[in-house]
Amino acid sequence: MSTKFINTLPELITNQIISEDTALRIERYFESKEAEAPHKLFVVFGILGSLLIGSGIILLFAHNWEYLPKMIKTVLAFIPLIIGQLLVGFSIFKKKSQTWKEASGVFLFFGVGAAIALIGQIYNVPGNLEGYLLTWIALCLPLVYLLKSKVLAILHLVFATYYACLVGYFGNGQIPWLYLVMLVGILPFYYNVIKNEAASNGFSLLNWLFPLSLTITFGAFLDVSSSILYLVFILFFGLLYNIGQLPYLKILKLRKNGYLAIGSLGVVVTLLLASFHRYWSGDFNYEYYSASSFYVPILLITLTVVTLVYSHIKDSLKPFNLFRYVFALYLIVFIVSSYYATAGLVLINFLILGLGITTVKTGVDKYHFGILNYGLLIITALISFRFFDTNMSFVIRGLLFITIGVGFFSANYVMLKKQRSNQNKSLNN
Repeated sequence: MSTKFINTLPELITNQIISEDTALRIERYFESKEAEAPHKLFVVFGILGSLLIGSGIILLFAHNWEYLPKMIKTVLAFIPLIIGQLLVGFSIFKKKSQTWKEASGVFLFFGVGAAIALIGQIYNVPGNLEGYLLTWIALCLPLVYLLKSKVLAILHLVFATYYACLVGYFGNGQIPWLYLVMLVGILPFYYNVIKNEAASNGFSLLNWLFPLSLTITFGAFLDVSSSILYLVFILFFGLLYNIGQLPYLKILKLRKNGYLAIGSLGVVVTLLLASFHRYWSGDFNYEYYSASSFYVPILLITLTVVTLVYSHIKDSLKPFNLFRYVFALYLIVFIVSSYYATAGLVLINFLILGLGITTVKTGVDKYHFGILNYGLLIITALISFRFFDTNMSFVIRGLLFITIGVGFFSANYVMLKKQRSNQNKSLNN
């Protein structure tokens, strides 16, 4: 991006938009930034090289593994671990670049995992995969802080998520509480990255992996009846969306704000699934409500309210955004529907329509085609879903789809003309 911008400097000087002195200072600024930042490809290849070297060493050992004495096996099991420690020590004491630290940290991370697995196999140590993963990521957690490694933080999240899925979904139905401990363990590092390294690619990945990990593992903590399931997920995705609207994250582009994207999409999808007639026409059976059916919604509501209060203190609630309050609106719909099921069905459809309309308006106000078309897609999805609940004729359905198509084209065309008109006005002024 900086190279393209520098290439346009002569044109800006020719058109007398900036002076030669200003252009020179801009060029020097970008040159200094590029000199300070590590080369992205070098970082990627350094990490990839560490993985390949580690894999090669393990394969060399594995070729004649069965025929080696137990003592030789033990020594060989610790070799990757020792090499990894030496590389990390060399990176720290010689004050090598962050690329060195990332690559050596990844090598040591997998060296620890290999050593634990091999020692367990050599001496027949009893255990299971869940315990192995938990021991591995717990031992490597200090490396994240020691090396200030975003790659190790990403690996920590990935393996912690895998552990939670094994325990919560594929185990004996246990709740993976230790996953939360592993998540809390990485939060101070993540907070530091948010404050000091918001421009890095590692920060963008963490912003997607954190909410994605929470979304994947959320079901492992639930033991609720089907009647309250949609409510719990609306509260959860509403919380993610409000986290994405916090001051540090709100200023980011959407591609760097996974909380906002996953929260918004999760809210829309859950609302659409909850808008079918057969759900609201059923009886709400309170006899099967477990304890988590009460404390999970209360916890989620409390966290969302705290997030909103914090946003209000930091004055980041403006402009008004319906998505931020959808959790409260759905809670009202849920309470009303427990007495009047038909009213709940009508209100949920109006809520989805309202989200679509406000999203379209936001897209128009910001001249953002992505937000505009997202709002139109919400409205289109609502109308399409209603085809399954109603007995509309094919003629009416066809006319509706034609109308939607015309609406897509017209909205984008009108906004494109307004955008060009505003650009021409700004150039003339």
